Amino acid sequence: MTDRTFTCGLDAAVALMGGKWKGLILFALQEGPLRFGELRREVAGISERVLILQLREMEATGLVHREVYRQVPPKVEYSLTGFGHSLNTAMGPLGEWGERNMARIEAAFREPDPRGGDAGEAR
Repeated sequence: MTDRTFTCGLDAAVALMGGKWKGLILFALQEGPLRFGELRREVAGISERVLILQLREMEATGLVHREVYRQVPPKVEYSLTGFGHSLNTAMGPLGEWGERNMARIEAAFREPDPRGGDAGEAR
């Protein structure tokens, strides 16, 4: 990770969450530890490579704990740290807002952009 100065708390939180997968991984781990294969099934659409990269980043930032059990065959479980749980708690209201407004959000991404691009493209 590189050194970075943040302009506000939201900037820091968004930088920590970065991308579409970390929130879904946090959500999947909220009920307890999961093995890699279980986590991959819970986070639909994520590739193995991307899941590995995201888990490494989340471990490096202290959101996720990786527990390696010394047994044959080897067993590895991922769980949320206290820091990860606190971020999940903070994301709860945003998720509830998304649930309440999902139809409107989906419609916005289906409607053509009046400027000629797709509504789902970055503006």
